Amino acid sequence: MNYVIEKNKAESAYIQLYKQLSKDIISGVYPHGTKLPSKRVIAQETGLSVITVEHALTLLNEEGYIQSRQRSGNTVIYRDEDFPGNSEQKVIPVYPVSSTVTESDQGQGDFPFSVLTRTMRRVMLDYGEKILVKAPNHGCDELRNEICLYLARSHALHVKPSQVIIGSGAEYLYGLIVQFLGTERIFALENPSYHKIRKVYEAMGAKCEMLTMTDEGIASRDLEKTNARILHVTPFNSYPSKVTASISKKNEYLRWAKKNSAVLIEDNYDSELTVSRKNEDPLIALADGVDVIYLNTFSGTIAPSIRAGYMILPEKWLEDFNQKLGFYSCTVPIFDQFVLCELLKSGDFERHINRVRRKRRLSL
Repeated sequence: MNYVIEKNKAESAYIQLYKQLSKDIISGVYPHGTKLPSKRVIAQETGLSVITVEHALTLLNEEGYIQSRQRSGNTVIYRDEDFPGNSEQKVIPVYPVSSTVTESDQGQGDFPFSVLTRTMRRVMLDYGEKILVKAPNHGCDELRNEICLYLARSHALHVKPSQVIIGSGAEYLYGLIVQFLGTERIFALENPSYHKIRKVYEAMGAKCEMLTMTDEGIASRDLEKTNARILHVTPFNSYPSKVTASISKKNEYLRWAKKNSAVLIEDNYDSELTVSRKNEDPLIALADGVDVIYLNTFSGTIAPSIRAGYMILPEKWLEDFNQKLGFYSCTVPIFDQFVLCELLKSGDFERHINRVRRKRRLSL
């Protein structure tokens, strides 16, 4: 086990170990079904404490690389190739969802009201008459830049501000996506899924195909059969099934998209509020030669009244997107954008996220 843990590196030792172990699992050093060395062996060979090693193994377990069993060690469950029609996958039943359910009903982050009001006052004082100016069509530069910095810190995802499009929540952004991609291709969705996704797509003239959800994600058999070339997925805590896609399932989505020259729409709503000590790896960060549109909002992490979200487009699409839809005015008030910008810049947003995650872990 030739792992090097840099003591003076800003990155935590357990994250360094997690990354090296996951890399070896993906590359096949530890194939599916094999066991990792014991935590004591890993600790001895890396010079780390057993507790530090346990933290890394916990992350691998939460991400779906390994399965930890008492007295049985840690078995690799990551599969480089997923088997279509896996009979062990449990199908998620579809129940009618009330039409009154909204995105805000899916949870909220209970953001401290005092922090929000303090930030609003600071924006009015510091930005002055800038809050009266019309926002640029794709959102203000300040917020788009802070979103890029936040994604780099939280997900090691490096994108340019020009790739970030600000809009008033996920539903508005769904509409932009249909208008940009067109209605000639079929949109495939999770079944069950948040009902407004399908409603918006079909209202815009798109045809939707519903793919069966299992307890791992979309059923492999349905994915292989579909004629759709646009796939909308919610890999983290899909609503209403509450299924979180494992790393194997995420790679299956990516392989399917690459094989079929398809587009993935990654709806990452509420993903920051994971109980894991590490953010889930989004599809867009794992994509290699696959076109992924990434979506997220601030409705669940701050408050339902914050009708602001963003999407990240592949850089190669920007010129075409601006020609087709660049005329749309930004639907988020400039004042709200400056408030979100300051929450990200000050660290208040991330401190809140960390508080919620710690609270959720303690409640398990």
